[in-house]
Amino acid sequence: MSKRSSGAVPRANGEFDLESYQPLPVIYQLRLSILRKVRRGEDVLPEIQGREAAKRDVVRALLSGAHPYLVSEEGTGKTRLARSLTRLLPAIPAIKGCPYHDDPKWPPFRLCPRCRASKDAVKEFGVEIVPGETRFSRIQGNEYTNEAKLLGLKDIQAIAQGRSPSDPQVFTGTGVFRANRGILFVDELPAIPTKVQVLFHPVLEEKKAVLEEYNWQHPLDLVVVATGNPQGFSHVNEVPRPLVDRLELIYLDLPSEEVERAIALMERFRGWELAPAVPQGDLVWDVDMDELERRVGLPWWVMEMVNKSVRFSRACRWVEKRASIRATTRAVDHTYASAELGIRGLATLRDAADGLKLALRGRIGLRADLIDFEKPEESFGKTDQVVEDLLWNALEDFSKEFPAYEAEAMVHEVEAIFAEGTNHITDRLQNSPELSRAINWLKEVGRQRLNGDLLNPVEQEMTQHPEKLTDEVAEEYHQVAFETVVNVALHRGTLGDWVREKVFAPQMVSWARKGGPRWL
Repeated sequence: MSKRSSGAVPRANGEFDLESYQPLPVIYQLRLSILRKVRRGEDVLPEIQGREAAKRDVVRALLSGAHPYLVSEEGTGKTRLARSLTRLLPAIPAIKGCPYHDDPKWPPFRLCPRCRASKDAVKEFGVEIVPGETRFSRIQGNEYTNEAKLLGLKDIQAIAQGRSPSDPQVFTGTGVFRANRGILFVDELPAIPTKVQVLFHPVLEEKKAVLEEYNWQHPLDLVVVATGNPQGFSHVNEVPRPLVDRLELIYLDLPSEEVERAIALMERFRGWELAPAVPQGDLVWDVDMDELERRVGLPWWVMEMVNKSVRFSRACRWVEKRASIRATTRAVDHTYASAELGIRGLATLRDAADGLKLALRGRIGLRADLIDFEKPEESFGKTDQVVEDLLWNALEDFSKEFPAYEAEAMVHEVEAIFAEGTNHITDRLQNSPELSRAINWLKEVGRQRLNGDLLNPVEQEMTQHPEKLTDEVAEEYHQVAFETVVNVALHRGTLGDWVREKVFAPQMVSWARKGGPRWL
């Protein structure tokens, strides 16, 4: 069996070696990269957490040379998954300056009009190396997506300079052509008018773009990854069956609670990430980048409350528009920001409530019969009330797994601490055995539940080594933990509503619960 080129960029003495290079179609580049990872026992798509069945279907489709069509509700990570596929693509050589990344060894019929018009495009323009992660073209589907956005349009300046409107060189390719030798990502395929969707037929079936106006068919080398919402959603047009027949339908569900929390931690804003994008020479003052870093920590149970609250919004009968994974990430971000505004080192339950309200106001939609369109302030207020109720439900759920305690002793210890004030709570917990046992449970569970690699330095120390916290951080940690234990005791009926005057405690939505059962 003869040995064929792997498609990798051959180099001699560090330079690209055109003589030994042989082109390899994109689908085979992906297949080779996937097979190598599989045979090494590696995760093919490590950037995508959970959804293993969907990931395997995507990989299975690519190994077969097919085109995945990811269907799910909004905010489930479809775009992230499609984008992650570019990391499977190697760097490739291309004719320098070619907008369609023409291969330097392609025959003339495969070249774009500019490269084809040259007697020797490689000699005239040269060769450049294109990284795999840049070989990605996105077509955003909506009601305004038309032929020009899919295929291209005429260059008015070229026509004004004397070129014929029917000359292919006055044509400027867009979405499909920019994806040549890479991945074409069609985001929200069903949002594109059905009459425009049919333009994808020759792209999928024959790997070519058909431009009837120019009597021109251009060969393409690409893989299509499409996404869409299920039928029944707004702005969803029918996808013709012949088009669906050329795609592999894959359902992408929301991840598990644990995975969603991990995604929020991975994608959270850290404060300093945007700084390198600012040219240092343009700054008019000296900046210490450490000042931009987020030094706030989220106790593990606060993270869990935020995550549970967003997930509960998806099961709430008063909510018609469900929250996406982005809502969880933003709610975590805003919880950090709330603590920063309060000049605190650790986030509290009140910070979580404020962060959730900001993140969910625009990401959930209440039932129409609950909204008064003439009084938007009341509608916003109701949304905030529902969000606080979601947090109440998260605490209710959390209280069920909390360990048992001696109720009378707990009441006595809580009353004693409130009577003297909550300052210096670390020292006073030494004389509060029930509270200490409850808080020690929080410490121990944190070690077991959280992946230390996803935590910032404050959280790592707080979770993995709470006994080594500085006096200042330990005091704040015990304050937040005490607040949580009081909320649990309130939910269990150990403490009465009088504690609401002492600590923040989320409220139930009274208007949503009158005369009916729990609404989750």
